[in-house]
Amino acid sequence: MAEIITMPRLSDTMEEGTVVKWHKNVGDKIAEGDILAEIETDKAIQEFESEFDGVLLYQGVAEGVSTNVDEILAIIGNEGEDISGLIGGGAKATTEVKEEKSTPSETKTEEAKPASEIPANVEVITMPRLSDTMEEGTVVVWHKNVGDQVAEGDILAEIETDKAVQEFESEFDGVLLYQGAKVNEPAPVDTVLAIIGEAGTDVSAIVANGGKVAVSVASTEVVDDEKPVVVQLDVNNKVEETSSDRIFVSPLAKTIAKDKGIDLAEVKGSGDNGRIVKKDIENYQPSAQPKAEAKSESVKPAQTFVSGEDKVIPNSQMRKVIAKRLAESKFTAPHYYLNVELDMDNAIEARKQLNSVPDTKISFNDMVVKACAMALRKHPAVNSTWTDAEIIQHGDINIGVAVAVEDGLLVPVVKNTDQKSFAQISAEVKDYAGRARDRKLKADEMDKSTFSVSNLGMFGIESFTSIINQPNSCILSVGAIIQKPVVKDGQIVVGNTMKLSLACDHRTVDGATGAQFLQTLRMYIENPVTMLV
Repeated sequence: MAEIITMPRLSDTMEEGTVVKWHKNVGDKIAEGDILAEIETDKAIQEFESEFDGVLLYQGVAEGVSTNVDEILAIIGNEGEDISGLIGGGAKATTEVKEEKSTPSETKTEEAKPASEIPANVEVITMPRLSDTMEEGTVVVWHKNVGDQVAEGDILAEIETDKAVQEFESEFDGVLLYQGAKVNEPAPVDTVLAIIGEAGTDVSAIVANGGKVAVSVASTEVVDDEKPVVVQLDVNNKVEETSSDRIFVSPLAKTIAKDKGIDLAEVKGSGDNGRIVKKDIENYQPSAQPKAEAKSESVKPAQTFVSGEDKVIPNSQMRKVIAKRLAESKFTAPHYYLNVELDMDNAIEARKQLNSVPDTKISFNDMVVKACAMALRKHPAVNSTWTDAEIIQHGDINIGVAVAVEDGLLVPVVKNTDQKSFAQISAEVKDYAGRARDRKLKADEMDKSTFSVSNLGMFGIESFTSIINQPNSCILSVGAIIQKPVVKDGQIVVGNTMKLSLACDHRTVDGATGAQFLQTLRMYIENPVTMLV
């Protein structure tokens, strides 16, 4: 079956690409790893290699011509395969023209055909937006393969968002006709994830048009009795002179080699002119023969240093989104910080009494979360969000509790926190934290926060500052409880203290407002009985 190759997004800001040079012409045989073309992005000219074996059946872009990302770049398939349905009927191969006769030729213009409809028995499923910040998703595992029977409610796949891995179930009955996303390869939201329908239904035209209805445009063709003459593109480009010690390697193979710590000089390439391609790296076996040691009788090194190897870790979807959102918050919201140190003696005693109740286990973090919720009710300006047009003071108090996970940070949200008891908050936070570490949180359990709490006290951190979790206006950083000398009633005694740091967005929360909030928060935490009244 023919494979459609679209203009790739070779940089994060790329919107269109220009084919500088085709390395393969229509009719050429292609192997996986062969360079198809050189593509100019908004940042550089990059070689683009094929991921498929076959014959180049179609070039969608001529040399020197630009096209948008995700438009058809090429089609690879079996020799002689009919691809007219894949190119929409209106496109023309860039390497074929019909020779005009010296005598006048007759032309005819086809009228534009109406859009072909997606069959009634076919359902196109797109990559869902499983969180409010999700821009692309990654299929971790497919639970159904092409050809499998699917019933409504069956799990189709597990999808990794920027926050969690979630099971995605089918809303339709039928047969899985097409998988639009490969395992472990990100796919943008709203692109085709799967197609379900009756067995044997041809969905190639739907796939070619990205799940949308196909539209045939008006076309003008030359009517001639003569057969078309194939005219090859002019590829009389100068070849750069290179030194004999240059290593020819595809960009993908180079990246994989770097990840695996493979020395390209030791790899034998199987591509054109000895070029190293992806499969050469994957099949590479290091030589058992040790490298020859340099000999020098006159100079001996005084000390031998063993250098460590760099470890390249690809950015996960979660890490990408964390980086993007925190950078946006830090450089758009004018942060300022307020710091206080609390006397925790009463809180320690109150916690002991609360935990004396059977089946009760309240943490200091639970007490802080409850205190924040009650303080927010008294200071609604802190429970707010900035927009360019207005400031929104939220009616609900929903506190996000930062949870460290293996690949970053998740912030599950305790909804209506001010209306819940210590025990309810404790149970909810424990449940969220456990499922967060297993990446099993649902999207609605991580949205609509109005204030956030980050606690590193369990790691012995005395004080720190956090970046505001947009669209919140503030985030509270909680340090460890420390025993140290303090002054009480004019005497130096051993006391228990805890430091808090409040990061505020100055667009919504003025300094005095933040300070008043911290005063109220101090009152609640230092005197927990006030939260029970």
